[in-house]
Amino acid sequence: MDANALLTGLAGVLAAAAPVLFAVVGETITERAGIINLSMNGTILLSAVGSFAVAYESNSLLLGILAGMLIGALVALIVAFSSITLKQSQVAVGFVLALACRDLSYFLGVPYMNLPGPRLPGWAIPGLRDVPIIGQLLFRQDLITYASYALIFLAWLWIFRTRPGLILRGIGERPAAAFVRGANINRLRYLYTVLGGAIIGIAGPAFSLNIKAGWMGTQSGLDGIGWIALAITIFGGWNPLRAALGAYLFALLQWLGLVLQSRLPGIPSQVLQVAPFPLMILTLLLVNLGNAEWVERTLASLPENVRRTIARLLRSLRASPPASLGVPFEQE
Repeated sequence: MDANALLTGLAGVLAAAAPVLFAVVGETITERAGIINLSMNGTILLSAVGSFAVAYESNSLLLGILAGMLIGALVALIVAFSSITLKQSQVAVGFVLALACRDLSYFLGVPYMNLPGPRLPGWAIPGLRDVPIIGQLLFRQDLITYASYALIFLAWLWIFRTRPGLILRGIGERPAAAFVRGANINRLRYLYTVLGGAIIGIAGPAFSLNIKAGWMGTQSGLDGIGWIALAITIFGGWNPLRAALGAYLFALLQWLGLVLQSRLPGIPSQVLQVAPFPLMILTLLLVNLGNAEWVERTLASLPENVRRTIARLLRSLRASPPASLGVPFEQE
C-alpha cells in the first residue's frame, strides 16, 4: 500500500468514526448526569431511517439531520420520564426501547429501502487542505466529520473546564451535595438526558446521509453500533477525549478488517468483519482488569520494576463510573 492510499484510508477512518463519536459523546454527557440510556442502539437505527426519510421527502439535508436529533431527544425523554419521574429501572426501560426502536426502524423503513437520496458533499477547507499529510487526513472531509472534531473538544471543555460542567459532574457523582448547593438535580438530569439523546440522534444521519447514503434495512450494517458505543463510553472513562480514541480505534479495526481481506485469503471474510467487536470487548475487559483482586496478587509476585510498570499501565487505563450512575435522586 503506497502512502497516498494509506492516507486516503486513514481519512476514511476519521469519517467512519463520526457516528460512533456522536453516540459516545452523547452517552457520556447523559451518564455524567447519572442516567443510563441503553436505548442507544435502537435510537441510532430509528434516527438513521427517520433522517433519511425526511431528507428524501424534503430534499433538505439540514431537515434530515434535525429529524435525527429530534428522534434521539424524544427517545431520551422517554428514558428520562420513566427513570426520573416514574422511578422505573433505567436498564429495563432503555433495553426495551432499544429493541422497540430497532424493530420500528425496520418497519417504517420499508418504503425507503434502496432508494437513492441526498448525501452530504465533501468540503475541503481552503488553505488547510493543502497542508502535507494533515490536510489530506483532517481537512478534506464533510461537515458532519468536522462537527465530530468540534464536539469532542467542546464536550471536554464543558465537562471539565466550566462551572456548569462541574455541576454536571456533581449531579452524577454526589447529587445530594449538588442539591445542597442549589442545583435542581432532576431538572438538570432531564436536560442532559435529552441533550445527550439529541447528540446520539446525529449518529443516524451521520451514517444514512453520509457514510452509506440511503437505507437498506438489516443490510445497512448499523445494527450493533449502539452497543459498541456503550462499551466505548466505559472504555473512555466518561471522558470525551479518551472516548474519542476508542471510537477511532474501533473504526480503524473495521478498516483493517477490509484491508486484510485481500491479503489473507485463507481467513473467511466474516471473521475479519466481526473481529473489531470482540477486540473492543477485550479492550473493555483490559480497562477494568486492574480492579480485580487476583491481578493485585499476581502483580505482588512480580519483580519490582515489572510490577511498577504494569501497575502504572493499568492505572492509566482504569475507569470508574459516576458514583450515582443509575441511582434515582430522592429529595428529602
